[in-house]
Amino acid sequence: MDYNKYIEIVDDWPKEGISFKDITPLMSDGDAFRAAVDDIVEFAKEKEVDVIVGPEARGFIIGCPVSYALGRGFVPVRKKGKLPREVIQVNYGLEYGENVLAIHKDAIKSGQRVLITDDLLATGGTIEATIKLVEELGGVVAGCAFLIELSYLNGIDKLEGYEVLSLITY
Repeated sequence: MDYNKYIEIVDDWPKEGISFKDITPLMSDGDAFRAAVDDIVEFAKEKEVDVIVGPEARGFIIGCPVSYALGRGFVPVRKKGKLPREVIQVNYGLEYGENVLAIHKDAIKSGQRVLITDDLLATGGTIEATIKLVEELGGVVAGCAFLIELSYLNGIDKLEGYEVLSLITY
């Protein structure tokens, strides 16, 4: 399926000079969204994953239907202070500062094969931090799957050595 036709480009949002890739038209089309989820599910099956992990919030949008389709659990990665039980966390750099991601300390069991999902691979910082959390808990990152990859931001460089699926590349 040509997913490009379901992505709306919004120039100068959220600030001037940014060309935002809006996935909501893809999500609002049942056939297109199902096809995208199915493509990621097939990738996950090939990687024989045990659990799906997604960073908030759009990683939930992609990861939860994949998790459901596979009959596998979903583990959320949240910003600091959003998870109610004991967590591990990692600091990661943003373009203008730092952020913290956290995962429940008991969310991943040692040796579990993990698929990390998100809507977009840009600079790779969020996914790199998510990988660190999964691996610190003993999980094996079997792959990472995205609707969109912005290749001009070179986020893929941070994922060297990991299997990556991007349904659309800009």
